[in-house]
Amino acid sequence: MAGAGVATLAAADSCTAGLRIALLEPKPAAAPAAGDALDLRVSAVSHASRQLLVKTGAWPAVQARGAAAYQRMVIWEERDTPDGRDALVFDAAELGESDLGCIAENRAVQAALTESAVGHGVVLLRAGLATVAPAGDAIRVATTDGREYRAGLVVGADGAESAVRQQAGIEVRASDYGQRAVVTHLKCERQHADTAYQRFLDTGPLALLPLADGRVSLVWSTTPEMAEELVHCEESAFADRVTAASAAVLGRLEPAAPRASFPLRLMHARRYAADRVVLVGDAAHTVHPLAGQGINLAFLDAAALVDVLGDALEAGDDPGELRVLRRYERWRKAEALPAILLLDGLKRLFSGGDELKSRLRRGGLGLVQSARPVKRVLMQRALGIAGEVPASVRRPPT
Repeated sequence: MAGAGVATLAAADSCTAGLRIALLEPKPAAAPAAGDALDLRVSAVSHASRQLLVKTGAWPAVQARGAAAYQRMVIWEERDTPDGRDALVFDAAELGESDLGCIAENRAVQAALTESAVGHGVVLLRAGLATVAPAGDAIRVATTDGREYRAGLVVGADGAESAVRQQAGIEVRASDYGQRAVVTHLKCERQHADTAYQRFLDTGPLALLPLADGRVSLVWSTTPEMAEELVHCEESAFADRVTAASAAVLGRLEPAAPRASFPLRLMHARRYAADRVVLVGDAAHTVHPLAGQGINLAFLDAAALVDVLGDALEAGDDPGELRVLRRYERWRKAEALPAILLLDGLKRLFSGGDELKSRLRRGGLGLVQSARPVKRVLMQRALGIAGEVPASVRRPPT
């Protein structure tokens, strides 16, 4: 999603539309057919991310796949209740917004962005990356099908195991959370009322994200041993466990899709830029999914990069020069690093079963709930409407 987002936004933005752009993608995401089941991997798309989809023309296709807007989010600790004194409630009405964002299918987002990129003149190269190497005032890119290209800039948007990052010699700081995220879709006994729920359990957070068809998407972060059990146990046993773990906030929950799990780790690149190479999205940073901010950080990376490249072109600079790319690096590190540290700190605070941590968790949630200015800032940051929002995804004034 990040790579397709960079390519199509750069092609669509007036400041960078004159660039010749190629998108290297060995297996482009195919647009889901109308009757296809919703994929397990979904994301909470912020207002800024939605603006990127709107600006690039990808939004109608994403919306057609049932992107579900949600108005509220309820967060509580295991020893509290969702309507308890220390529960934290985010409500779009408090900001005068129509919603807090939407839940969108990852493959639909990627397919729509790829199609939009091609429509804006981006060349789609259906091959993998073999090598990247400096070549004077350019960079040489060799693909797995034997072709070779010279480019002014390579954007590494190839995920946490980024080959671009590795070949550019950029080191990372990484740590394993010792958790896996279990994902599936669930039928609910009670209507979700366009509300997302997150309960912090001692073993990790459990999130229920509302889908347009009345179901919810489950993201349950837990120990690897428990994740293995949850993925392979009988459906009735899984229903019992997920209903209990969610405090039956939506009544009984029944599995309505296959179950899968994936490992969780923290990773942050020491540099976001090298000679004619720049990193965006998971190639630069991966975070815990507890706040659903991974794709939103990636799209803000994409937008900031497009802004920086546009400014360089307007000033007559070479957009691939390291001094230009350093501007992007400074900008995004200043914005992304605090978010990464906050999410990592929350994960560590909200894990573990001792009574002191439990009290701190409940007290912290309750404090934010009662401190309206703090809560308002947190909501605005999560929506992507506060902070240094890139001009390319800034909402037009109303």
